[in-house]
Amino acid sequence: MSVVIPTHNEAQSIGLVLADLQSVGDIVTEVLIVDSNSSDGTPKIAAKMGARVLHEPLRGYGRACLTGLANASAPDVVVFLDGDYSDRPAELPLLLAPIIEGRADITIGSRLGKQSIRGAMPWHAALGNRLAAFLIRLLYGLKLSDLGPFRAGRADVLRRLDLQETTYGWAVEIILKGALGGFRIVEVPVSYYPRIGKSKISGTLRGTVGAAWFILSLIVRYYFRRRKAGIPRPA
Repeated sequence: MSVVIPTHNEAQSIGLVLADLQSVGDIVTEVLIVDSNSSDGTPKIAAKMGARVLHEPLRGYGRACLTGLANASAPDVVVFLDGDYSDRPAELPLLLAPIIEGRADITIGSRLGKQSIRGAMPWHAALGNRLAAFLIRLLYGLKLSDLGPFRAGRADVLRRLDLQETTYGWAVEIILKGALGGFRIVEVPVSYYPRIGKSKISGTLRGTVGAAWFILSLIVRYYFRRRKAGIPRPA
């Protein structure tokens, strides 16, 4: 199993993330840090702790995830995880369980269903997530409560989805294409804590508005594309 972690200046937290991953045992075969021009020594810390570091000069959350997916060494499952220690990598077995048991092709960690520290998710981010999840339920019939970044998928399924979004829209593209492709998407409750350092998305007005625009517009765009193509609503 490969774990992909996009980073940009996560020196304060990346050591904690990697230490937690080491604690889950031999289920993790490789950790790929996809770093976008960090200036605080993040890649050096990650490499020292045994992670494989990939340098992605172009910014974009989706681009970093796609770079990691493309470079994963023939895994059976790929996990995507933020480097800010807001999710707990030690809960990886919970996220993987539905896939290992044959009940899911893709799992999404819901930050609303387990232990969540008050204020860990800014109110505007929580509102945007709830709105996006509502639209996905309404238009696609897929019951989700959150679009959390802690997620996993069978490698063959992820590659069949032909993921292309390079920015904020990647977070929802995998869900929409998975649902339209008839793949099993299961939500798993995970813990969520205040991130270490400032968020590049929810920590700024520009990031929040940009993420909301990409995500919500993608949900609507795929819906009308599906209707135009005559693709039935997922069961």
